Amino acid sequence: MIDLLKVIPPFALTALLLAIVPGQGVAMILRQSIVGGSRAAFISVAGNSSGLVIWGAASSIGLSEVFAHSHTAYNVLKYTGVAFLVLLSIQTLLTLRNEYGKFDYDESGAKVGSWSAYRLGLLTNLTNVKAAVFAVAFIPQFVPKSFSFGAGIFILACVQAFVSTLWYTFLISIVDKASATLARPQVRRALTAFSAVGILFLAATLLLASPR
Repeated sequence: MIDLLKVIPPFALTALLLAIVPGQGVAMILRQSIVGGSRAAFISVAGNSSGLVIWGAASSIGLSEVFAHSHTAYNVLKYTGVAFLVLLSIQTLLTLRNEYGKFDYDESGAKVGSWSAYRLGLLTNLTNVKAAVFAVAFIPQFVPKSFSFGAGIFILACVQAFVSTLWYTFLISIVDKASATLARPQVRRALTAFSAVGILFLAATLLLASPR
């Protein structure tokens, strides 16, 4: 347990970077906050965090068995994750050619009811390939060899959900004051460039990681 506690701080920082990266989750939270108000946004955050826990549970159940018997399966997941993250980084960099960036969102169809807001957050995460790849190919890298593999994945997934909730709570609290700033193309381009570099760093870290 002590070994797991030691990896939680660096993992939490990594999870924070992933949460900050502009993408489906950020766009959805901004839309809910601006269109549906803070209440709808917070409920959507709960749905998003539930999705992270579900991904973690699925990963812990499946990978604890697969990785215990097949290094090939591990490598397939690992290199698929690397390829996806590199592609995502390139796609993010390409958006710098546009006037706006990854924080663009569509106000049509925003949900403000409690269940609708929760469902929107949950489905946004469950259909987020980035969240899936992180759960099945990146979180396992942080689990100490001395700790239960499946339990470690699930615990770290819960840590990720907690960190994500904190970040989105902060985002919601400042969105009203920051909306004018976020609308500036220069700011969006800077955030997009930062996210691309961050994603590429995650890909490099995953590529260099050694199997358990």
